[in-house]
Amino acid sequence: MIRTAQLKLKVGHNKDELSKAAAKALKIKENEIADIKIVKRSVDARKKPELYFVYTADIELCREKNEESVVRRCKSPGIKIVNVSEYKMTEPGREKLESRPVIAGMGPAGLFCGLLLARAGYCPLILERGEAVENRQKSVERFWREGMLDVRSNVQFGEGGAGTFSDGKLNTQVKDPAGRNQFVLETLVDAGAPPEIIYEAKPHIGTDILRDVVRNIRQEIISLGGEVRFLTKLTDIFTDKDSVCGIETDERERIDTRVLVLAIGHSARDTFELLSKKPVPMRAKPFAVGLRIEHPQEMINLYQYGRKDIEELGAASYKLTRKLAGGRGIYSFCMCPGGYVVNASSEEGGLAVNGMSYHKRDSGNANSAMIVTVSPEDFKAWGMAGENDALSGVFFQRELEKAAFLAGEGKVPIQLFGDFKEGRMSTRLGDITPCIKGDYAFADLRGIFPKELGDSLAEGITGCGSIIPGFDRSDALLSGVESRTSSPVRIERGEDFQSSLKGLYPCGEGAGYAGGITSAAMDGMKAAEAIIRRYASNVS
Repeated sequence: MIRTAQLKLKVGHNKDELSKAAAKALKIKENEIADIKIVKRSVDARKKPELYFVYTADIELCREKNEESVVRRCKSPGIKIVNVSEYKMTEPGREKLESRPVIAGMGPAGLFCGLLLARAGYCPLILERGEAVENRQKSVERFWREGMLDVRSNVQFGEGGAGTFSDGKLNTQVKDPAGRNQFVLETLVDAGAPPEIIYEAKPHIGTDILRDVVRNIRQEIISLGGEVRFLTKLTDIFTDKDSVCGIETDERERIDTRVLVLAIGHSARDTFELLSKKPVPMRAKPFAVGLRIEHPQEMINLYQYGRKDIEELGAASYKLTRKLAGGRGIYSFCMCPGGYVVNASSEEGGLAVNGMSYHKRDSGNANSAMIVTVSPEDFKAWGMAGENDALSGVFFQRELEKAAFLAGEGKVPIQLFGDFKEGRMSTRLGDITPCIKGDYAFADLRGIFPKELGDSLAEGITGCGSIIPGFDRSDALLSGVESRTSSPVRIERGEDFQSSLKGLYPCGEGAGYAGGITSAAMDGMKAAEAIIRRYASNVS
């Protein structure tokens, strides 16, 4: 297989033009190409409004063509022979597994851990505190419409995890020599995701399609002998010396198991509290907090593409970072082109927001979180750390969310950026109509944060106006609080993926080892691989 990079074609080209460009790059005839597989596609907008797709592609030649001679003749570092390796399942170990492995949580980590274990014959039992995705969708939409929060099943909890009600972005920075990332993407496509996520530089599914994909993977797990129990929460862990020997659920049911995978997500605060009372080493870790900001999508399109509407490309995205005078930095996070800000609360008396897009990304507004990293030292300095060092980040999140809830009187608090800078309440909207799921109300967002954080957000967003013209416009719409960017704790584990409490496998975003849908899914796979390496699948 020959891999060639930098195949550049104008946006709007047809399939035949890609074949012609590949033949030209390889200095061969077009009919000497047997197959073309797109590996990656990105956009080159350096000469906007003239836009190009840039492809990396794998080329299979007809049998009579010699790949090595073709590559030698090209004399290009961007053209080389590659051996494309597929993900390989782990060989089972020899230790007997006397009970089913139990997985707590059915977000990306738990879902893919369960899928691998099911395919390998381990018949996992998956416990999910929230509802099945079809019922969860109804509960979430009722909350946005009527304001009645279900603390069991919401934007944070339920099948698919917090990512189900997000943009469904699938980019990751994780190095992947084993092919796990490709396996995740291909599995999602097999379950109903759009095929282009395999090769897009910034792939996304959209929350509307992602719900069906998650359900289809669940059905495969069940068909292979796995079991899924919804509205079932882990409430206790039983130990025998230094090992897990069982768990208890909120139904007061005891389940014996020697293998417990913790794929609990970044918002399982009650489970973090449970673990802090067990022989499970964990510590507070840095994360980031801030606000959502909305702009007209046409403004972002114009900046990125030189045009307001590009049908072939869809809504444009951005990624911003800015160093601040005091040494901190601000950056954009979970950018949602053509998306919505959503009320993502999971606790009574607290309010958190997130971003979400449907597959078409056609809301009219672009939104992203603008966030600043905070550390356990910050929580203590601001008097917002609580008494438990490991849970100091949880305490800090709750304090911000309580302040946001009070500021908006239970509704999503919003403020125009110009008023945020001046420290005054907004009284009317500018030219930007909010795209928000859930009720909203004008509030003093600056007052939610410690002064240093509020000042950092004002300075950072202002500075980003020198990167994207109009980003700091006075009527840019802020909403808060964005507090669930990642887990506030790290549950320690060894190279065998176990805690010092043997049989306990912390994984995914909630355990502090991932930062998004794809990386969480890959980490869940690693936990499954560790279990398979240790045990044979002879569950009795």
